Amino acid sequence: MATARKPIISGNWKMNHNHFEAIQCVQKLYYRLETDDYDNVDVSVHPPFTDIRSIQTVIESDRMKILIGAQNCYFEQHGAFTGEVSAPMLAKLNVTHVIVGHSERRELFGETDDEINKKVKAVLGNEMTPILCCGETLAERESGGAEAKVEGQIRAGLAGVTKAHVASMVIAYEPIWAIGTGRTATSEDAQNMCAFIRSVVRQAVGAEEAESLRIQYGGSVKPGNIAELMAQADVDGALVGGASLEADEFAAIVQYRNH
Repeated sequence: MATARKPIISGNWKMNHNHFEAIQCVQKLYYRLETDDYDNVDVSVHPPFTDIRSIQTVIESDRMKILIGAQNCYFEQHGAFTGEVSAPMLAKLNVTHVIVGHSERRELFGETDDEINKKVKAVLGNEMTPILCCGETLAERESGGAEAKVEGQIRAGLAGVTKAHVASMVIAYEPIWAIGTGRTATSEDAQNMCAFIRSVVRQAVGAEEAESLRIQYGGSVKPGNIAELMAQADVDGALVGGASLEADEFAAIVQYRNH
């Protein structure tokens, strides 16, 4: 891993934890982590929208170095969009990172590449960092179409985004067949695709931006496989699902250097 890229490990809680559980989880995580953990790794948690204000209050009152994240946002700034949450609303809660284009949003809710690109721009326009997700299905991988699928998602997601913004972003590679299934891409699989993603960004945007960009791996990340994944040259962090719901397990992932 290039020394210039500080790893970022993010916990995507999905539709889990009410605000009481969220407070307990963040407090337990804070107690488990040491100062040097934050010096070496950026740590973000991405609770449901209903938890964010509670999390913000706890993190700021105790001066925790845990970053506040969100799982999604809408691309319009305000208006008659019942049930949606805008990027400016998240920014007011001191959210720093927003997951955009997660496979569950694409697959279950029909989000298109164009909508995801608009969300990337909305997040950046409100001075937050998008975590742009990409990944292929098992059928696409087995048919040899994995790289084409991922390249299409990356190029569409970054369309019209400035070079400076691309350099500050995070891209999360999550093979759909490894999310919540217990199946994990091998560290070699993860490295190969993350290196490919960096090459796509290099071609589309520029070499300097590609080197600055941080690329996470996601998909059944656990304390037992994180160290091997993080040892790969182009893996700059992890987007963690189920294992981030338990503070002890998530802390062990953040502390992968001790494994």
